[in-house]
Amino acid sequence: MALINDPNITAQISALANSGQVDTNQIVALLNSVLPAGQQISTNTGGVTTGIYKRFGDFDKVNAKTEVVTTGLWSGDSGSLTTFFTSSTQAAQTSGQYYLNVYDKNPIIDSSAEIQFAVAYGNYNGYGSVDLATDDSSVLATKGTYAQYKSMLLDPTDTTFSFSNSSGILTGSDEIYIINVARARYREQMDAGNWQLRLSGSNGMFHLIDDSGKKFGDTFGKAGRVFNVVSGGLNLGTQNEATINTTYDAGTGEGYGLFYPDRGIVVLNAKAIGRTVGDVRVNGSNVSLSGSISTTSEQYNHRRLFAAISGSNDFEARRTENISTQHFFVRATNREFNYSNNPTYVNTDGSFTEPTFESDPKTFITTVGLLNDSNELIAVAKTSQPIVKSFDKEVLIKVKLSF
Repeated sequence: MALINDPNITAQISALANSGQVDTNQIVALLNSVLPAGQQISTNTGGVTTGIYKRFGDFDKVNAKTEVVTTGLWSGDSGSLTTFFTSSTQAAQTSGQYYLNVYDKNPIIDSSAEIQFAVAYGNYNGYGSVDLATDDSSVLATKGTYAQYKSMLLDPTDTTFSFSNSSGILTGSDEIYIINVARARYREQMDAGNWQLRLSGSNGMFHLIDDSGKKFGDTFGKAGRVFNVVSGGLNLGTQNEATINTTYDAGTGEGYGLFYPDRGIVVLNAKAIGRTVGDVRVNGSNVSLSGSISTTSEQYNHRRLFAAISGSNDFEARRTENISTQHFFVRATNREFNYSNNPTYVNTDGSFTEPTFESDPKTFITTVGLLNDSNELIAVAKTSQPIVKSFDKEVLIKVKLSF
């Protein structure tokens, strides 16, 4: 900053202000006539800038660029979730009849624990929940869950979730499991072809993936892209493509499920999954992953899916986002920005603090500020290390804004 004590200049600025029509070019010219070279305001004439600001030219900005960015789905951008916890507080509430939130850490002892996904069980007929004949206050949680996801994911003409069978024919299923990834985790969309869920049961360990084999699908529905859930592996750590072992359960002949990457939802066929994986251990007892259809009491079938997932110790997934970017090319020619406004740059008598700067002034660029037309700072870019700027050096810095 500089103080102007020239009465002639202040009088001329006052006269311009009182004229009722202010020409900013005249004001800039008046100020530059008394400001030192290193502090003058850019006149934006297309030539060399002698002030502390420089306006971007038409070729200094590249707008409307979109980049596809893929990162790990879980907290901390991790691509693999290996520990699974639930909250006893949430499980004991009414919501616990509908779903279980799954955390990356124990929420009881670790305040940094975050919800990663939720598991739920739905039944078209309300089986698995206590019926109204037994309890007038029953909320029929399994029926409500099925209806909710049916309304969210299926077309109005679809009455139930349908999965391909061994003959390639769609077969309706009244009982489903749902894995609903937290929106804060998948953000824009899950990365199709880049997730792998392991389920552990009495029949062993099983790997589920989708059958996309690519990043864009050909099947679209009300909820966007839809892929089949199949048994296979991603073959991570190798150059091989994903391997599909089977597309349906051999015992029931029914498909394993459906994957909705744009919603972050995996719908599993409870009958097929239970037949393949076998029994899981819940509260000290071995129970079928297919779920119980008893209506005499709440069965909390979604706890069975959590047991199968937590027993596997691995859920791998990634997300994909389309990031809009702007690129700014900050150019400092050899005759620009060779002086600093830092008070330590000169002595009180106006001489350079560093004597060698008398014949060869230098600055060290560490920060670039982007301002709007009102000279309001809207973004700051930091260089990885100071960049020397002098009359025999020119600098080009590329600044990328992502949003």
